[in-house]
Amino acid sequence: MDPRVLRAMATPVIGHLDPAFLAVMDDVSQFLRQVFRTRNEFTLPLSGTGTAGMEAVMVNLLEPGDEVLVGVAGYFGQRMAEVARRAGARVQTVEAEWGTPLDPDRIEAALRERPARVVAFVHAETSTGVLQPPGPIVEVAHRHGALAVADCVTSLGSVPVEVDAWGLDAAYSCSQKGLGAPPGMAPVTFGERALERIRSRKSPVQSFYLDMTQLMAYWGDGARDRAYHHTAPISMIYALREALRLVLEEGLEARWERIGRVHRMLVAGLEAMGLRMLVAPEYRLAPLNTVVVPEGIDAAAVQRRLLDFDIEIASGFGPLKGKIWRVGFMGVNAEPKNVLSFLAAFETALREQGLRLEPGAGLAAAAAAAG
Repeated sequence: MDPRVLRAMATPVIGHLDPAFLAVMDDVSQFLRQVFRTRNEFTLPLSGTGTAGMEAVMVNLLEPGDEVLVGVAGYFGQRMAEVARRAGARVQTVEAEWGTPLDPDRIEAALRERPARVVAFVHAETSTGVLQPPGPIVEVAHRHGALAVADCVTSLGSVPVEVDAWGLDAAYSCSQKGLGAPPGMAPVTFGERALERIRSRKSPVQSFYLDMTQLMAYWGDGARDRAYHHTAPISMIYALREALRLVLEEGLEARWERIGRVHRMLVAGLEAMGLRMLVAPEYRLAPLNTVVVPEGIDAAAVQRRLLDFDIEIASGFGPLKGKIWRVGFMGVNAEPKNVLSFLAAFETALREQGLRLEPGAGLAAAAAAAG
């Protein structure tokens, strides 16, 4: 995290209904609207991680017996489907091979056969590094009278997220990835169509803690008579406000370009080393890069060796376990110097595993791609 975010966490803790803290909450909601690119009044951070955002969207928009279609192209699409099932919904899935995007035509065909109240998909699939084009899926959902919901956990603050321009009815994210705050907050936003659905429910929201009607009585922007719902994590909200302030000071477009430039450097370096990316270029997720493990290389051993350089990368899971590495460059860490440090250490680890590499080829290619 940026040192400013760490310092913000040390701000003295005050009451969660203190007028000074209510002003902090107002800032956070306003900043989140700017980052989500939305005018939605119902835009706030939930007290919980990104999965809490996922669950909040599902339990507020779905009642037992409702039909929902979930696009599954990785682990977090599977999780969305499971959360919807636990909310009592009737779930159908449209699946894609891990590492490839969803096909909107298949989603439309499924909706013709079995209409749904909600169509949900992952904008940035953390398990595969695929960035899903949202527009065609949102259009299909609306054409069939469904609400469109997107998981933006790994995209918000790193690549374009345009809630209003895309027509998303609800979206959620997390605090620790593109926004650069500690884990523990889940920004969510609900549009008017989604709010109409919540207001017309025949049964109470299954979760008291994640009931948006009650949460907005506490988070309602500008209101002084906030209704108590739960004790907010004061220090986390301080941190999130400072992280959002940093995003907006840099400018969203400048931030997207910085992360995109780092991504291009990384890919150029990896390919110069003879390594292969899992995802086709047009669908790659800039802040989370998935690298195919070469034949005969112990993926876990490479990860352990990188820890000696104070570098941590993630493995694959599900059907990609042991087959890919996941390399993230987000927030303050998305800097050219960190790409070069990673490539140098990665080359060392791979050569020690017996992979034959041209010394320095990755570094040279990355430096050239930096422009």
